[in-house]
Amino acid sequence: MSQVALFDKCRSFTAAREVQAAGMYPYFKAITESDDTEVVIEGKKRLMLGSNNYLGLTHHPKVLEAATKALHRYGSGCTGSRFLNGSLDIHEQLESALAEFLGKEACMVFSTGYGANLGLIAGILGRKETVYLDKLDHACIVDGAKLAFGDTQRFNHGDLVQLERLLEENNSKYGKLIVVDGVYSMEGDIADIPELSRIARKHGAALAVDDAHALGVLGPKGDGTGAHFGMQSEVDIIAGTFSKSLASVGGFLAADESIIHYLKHNSRQFIFTASLPPANTAGVLAALQVMQDEPERRPALWKNAKRLQDGFRSLGFDIGPTQTPIVPVLVGELNTTFLFWRKLFDAGVFTNPVVAPAVPMTECRLRTSLMATHTDAQIDFALDAFGRIGKELGVI
Repeated sequence: MSQVALFDKCRSFTAAREVQAAGMYPYFKAITESDDTEVVIEGKKRLMLGSNNYLGLTHHPKVLEAATKALHRYGSGCTGSRFLNGSLDIHEQLESALAEFLGKEACMVFSTGYGANLGLIAGILGRKETVYLDKLDHACIVDGAKLAFGDTQRFNHGDLVQLERLLEENNSKYGKLIVVDGVYSMEGDIADIPELSRIARKHGAALAVDDAHALGVLGPKGDGTGAHFGMQSEVDIIAGTFSKSLASVGGFLAADESIIHYLKHNSRQFIFTASLPPANTAGVLAALQVMQDEPERRPALWKNAKRLQDGFRSLGFDIGPTQTPIVPVLVGELNTTFLFWRKLFDAGVFTNPVVAPAVPMTECRLRTSLMATHTDAQIDFALDAFGRIGKELGVI
């Protein structure tokens, strides 16, 4: 490596290598086979308890069939942006279907969910305008605010009294935008849409909700956080991703037609990014239809979530304020968290360790998440492993 100052930080970065050397490194584990609830890693079958595949659609035959047909009809990629040569009829079909499903006038599809939030905030927020973010908003929301020309104000997680105070202090005539996660991905709690809507309307602010972890999970038909509270019309802009319940990759924004029209012509992340590949687009369309044709998947998901939540609590684990199929198990210190992860991995259970800076150093945790397709036996297997190892490590 060239001996220039720029790379000094690369040579001195040893933390990950130290964890690797200790055999505790939990990241970039290559999956060689998958059938939704079980995966093969390092030659051993393991229970997948760390996926966002909430409805278990990644292997649904209709999703796979649609993706395969599109691959042969349109090819492997669009080789251009939607703005130029990369618009397909199935992109437009997906946008129409999502807009109708979410009760909005229009929709636009991005290549990633991350890009959707970058494109929303950087595309809509002008100079002297202000965006207000919950401090636990996803990184893509934070990064979107960094890219925008306007100002950013952040409030403590769920502290809507502080949010209102910040809005009251802003006496400018310029635009204001509140952006929150519908479901917070590391805590599993749900944004208070009724109160957020009241505050937004009182102070002339727009409300945007990232429904990445809510689509397919919350709402009468899986139509998200606003619908969960019967207040979909009070959410001005819905953002989301296809990489969770819709079993693919990509993202979207749904809102009034004038907002979407403006963003299609002003969002750099939309204009200068190659469009969503055909197979992914068709797969999402099929998954959206399956989600509506097989509504029994949502009750199955919630049944599994309750079984795991109740099981963890009965064992004595602290799972925080979760209200959803995202169930974090609070462990505490970093080393104990990595050791807990390793022992679970060896026992055949895959989870996701969440450590600083995502959470405070003393609040490290193992993030678990459920699928509609998990069986009672699989959940009980996980609970048994958690209970045995938790006692061994003194976590419970």
